Amino acid sequence: MNIEAFLLCDAATDQQRKLNILGAFDVIWAKQLPVKHPACSIVTRIRFDNIEDGDHSIRIHIIDQDGKAIGPTPEGKISVRTGNGFDSSAANLILNLFGLEFEQYGKYRIDLAIDENIQASLPLWVNETPSQAQSPR
Repeated sequence: MNIEAFLLCDAATDQQRKLNILGAFDVIWAKQLPVKHPACSIVTRIRFDNIEDGDHSIRIHIIDQDGKAIGPTPEGKISVRTGNGFDSSAANLILNLFGLEFEQYGKYRIDLAIDENIQASLPLWVNETPSQAQSPR
């Protein structure tokens, strides 16, 4: 298997197996804590070789710098079936999150586990918005 894309973004859609991604990011700026991010999407595109046909478990973990889970820990299964004449098949997965809350500034991590093994990780920083005096001009 090959992780072709794993992103945190503003929004995403899957239209006839074509993945559309809007606004990939890795920093959330906050004036105060706790901060709720109104909406975002975790997106992945995974390519499976035909010998990997079958069911695969998927789980997303969002953890803080102390290793504590925050937000939901969505999990599910995908069924991979490579069509005749193809040697691989891609699966697009979009997880829409609403009101994700962060209680501290710092580095967070989003992990993608497939069949109980972490296959990819994304960093996410929650930083304090600089004051006007600190902002470079």
